[in-house]
Amino acid sequence: MNDIEQLRAEHEALIQFLYLAPVGLVQADIDGGIVMMNPISAQLLMPLSRDGGLDNLFTALEGVAPELRHLCAGYGRTSGKICDGLHVHLNAGGGGKKVPQILAITLLKLDARRLMAVIDDVTLQVRRDRQLRQNDAWFNAILTGITDYALVGLDARGAITEWNPSIGRVTGFAEDAVGQPYSIFYPPDAMTPEHLLDRLRDAERDGWSLDEGRRTRADGSGFWGSALIAPLPEREPPCGAEPEGAAFCLILRDITDKRDASERRRREAFGDYLTGLANRRAFFEAAEQELTRSKTVPRPTAVITLDADHFKAINDRYGHPGGDAVLQHLAAILAETFREVDVVARIGGEEFAVLLPSTDLPRAAVVAERLRSAVASQVVHFDGERIRYTVSAGVASIDNGDGGIDLLLKRADQALYAAKRAGRNRVERWRPELAGAPVHQPEVHEGDRDAA
Repeated sequence: MNDIEQLRAEHEALIQFLYLAPVGLVQADIDGGIVMMNPISAQLLMPLSRDGGLDNLFTALEGVAPELRHLCAGYGRTSGKICDGLHVHLNAGGGGKKVPQILAITLLKLDARRLMAVIDDVTLQVRRDRQLRQNDAWFNAILTGITDYALVGLDARGAITEWNPSIGRVTGFAEDAVGQPYSIFYPPDAMTPEHLLDRLRDAERDGWSLDEGRRTRADGSGFWGSALIAPLPEREPPCGAEPEGAAFCLILRDITDKRDASERRRREAFGDYLTGLANRRAFFEAAEQELTRSKTVPRPTAVITLDADHFKAINDRYGHPGGDAVLQHLAAILAETFREVDVVARIGGEEFAVLLPSTDLPRAAVVAERLRSAVASQVVHFDGERIRYTVSAGVASIDNGDGGIDLLLKRADQALYAAKRAGRNRVERWRPELAGAPVHQPEVHEGDRDAA
């Protein structure tokens, strides 16, 4: 066999491997132009195509992973692993699917001109890993630092049933805490009454419920804490007495010294690299959980979708650094405007979404208008320039979780499209006559790196 025949045989073997590989494989040029892909990649990426074509890897993934182009452009080595197992959500669980589909993307730089992407559907694996992380956190909460905890008894409504010295030692609350809801240990805007009861139901269903985040002492000072709730075994009431109902135990620990490591892990998995807000993955996971709970105990859930008006013109005039400055400025206003219990996320290039638990349409529209007004009244200082910009927003709400986050986002996007059509710099609520309207598409122009 001569050299040409050997090269041809090796090429055919490579093509066969590419097409038979159990994961998606895409070869692309350094700008994302697709040279070759196997059928699994086409199957996974085709739902993301806006025009039915798959010519560019970055363009196909821009709506769900806008950071890929940025990561590739910023990778200085001639070859190596640009990202490893980056998780992206393709949908939010609508269309009859019970869980959102999650892809893991690994991007390799083969040389100065070629890229290889490995794409895998890891939906079931992520669910299993999440359960394992929860199990690890449960054991850590029980076995680590056992001398530094508050042990709190709760009744079926989540009210504190009795005081003990451990509560005072960790939180500073005295006997007057008895009878109050355990949400007194949380910042005022971090928990709704519905969420308080959700945690108890989660504990009853799963055996325990654990969360980490900011906590509040009696004097108003804050600390980083973990809160584990577990149901207590039912006890027989004294002879002739009425059953007391469900009871729970809350173990509250101050883990401020572990906050940096915990926050770093959270940002890596659930944070947007540019703005510091939640990313698409965090938004969809929170929405899935909230809407599942609202099917059990109906309550309104609202979503606001928004983006910066004429963002293409901002990028064209000030370059991508100027566009990034605008997005970071908008993210800061978003973080100041909404409650801690709300999930504020960047879900695309200049696209943002906010999940508002236990919030109806009128209240969500009021907050959206407050945000719009705040943005319109401020300027972004960048490179000696003063950049003024506005935002448009669409607001939608559902009462019992039916239709899932896909329906909720679709309605909010239809309202956002109506806001754009009406002149921008405005807030529109979804209404039935918008049901057949198109959804808003972000502004796209050739050469955008981070903006969709």
